[in-house]
Amino acid sequence: MADQPTSLVRYTTDAGADVAVLTFDHGPLNLFDQAMFDAVAADVAALVADPPRAVLLRSEGKVNSAGVDVHVFDGLSAQQGADLWRTLFAQIAHPLEALPCPVVYAAHGLTLTAAFEISLACDIIVASPKAKFGLVETVVGLTPSMGGPQRLAERAGSGRARELVMTGDLYDAATLKEWGVVNSIHDDVDASARSLVERLAAGPTVAHAATKKIVAAWRSGGVAHADEVTSDVSGALFETDDLRGAVKSFLENGPGKATYTGK
Repeated sequence: MADQPTSLVRYTTDAGADVAVLTFDHGPLNLFDQAMFDAVAADVAALVADPPRAVLLRSEGKVNSAGVDVHVFDGLSAQQGADLWRTLFAQIAHPLEALPCPVVYAAHGLTLTAAFEISLACDIIVASPKAKFGLVETVVGLTPSMGGPQRLAERAGSGRARELVMTGDLYDAATLKEWGVVNSIHDDVDASARSLVERLAAGPTVAHAATKKIVAAWRSGGVAHADEVTSDVSGALFETDDLRGAVKSFLENGPGKATYTGK
């Protein structure tokens, strides 16, 4: 086991883009005990305080995570349970979703409960053919409460979300790709995820942040609400160096030649 449950490493790509890699490394099962939750929350806070151009979440070891250490739940009152979920939403799920840059989750193996729910708060999920996913909280009489059911419903439909949660079964990457939960499958998922993150980091991350705002508006209020915010969110891009430089590059040199620096 690593000295710390997680590591947060930032590096500059060959193209000069700032990328952050958050790695779970907490014993052979990467269990989410209180130390793990605290470490992830601290790492997410660091990303919020100084956002990179793209983020990759990944795990060391044979599994991404075997889920939550059940000791976390032992003896909690109803109020304490509610406070736990409010804290995890406030410190992990919501700020991770709100990062103004692309966030990619790489699943190379078993990805259960909290880890699966965290992946659903990311923009893109890539997986190995061997990866398996599950929200198995039914084994302790609980329902997933870090946002998993509703985010599954968004990606796969409400019927699929209820099936996955109520059965507590494990689902392979191919099935979840068919359902729209997993975006892509790769034999070398770590290398593919890093390549994707570096590609996204080299792109117009100010525009990516605008895309996330528009999608977030749709999630909270549907198409009509997203339409309401799109004009201002997208309109602001016309005063950015990224858009102005990219338009000039397109006109002078053709598409795909622009360099983006904003974030």
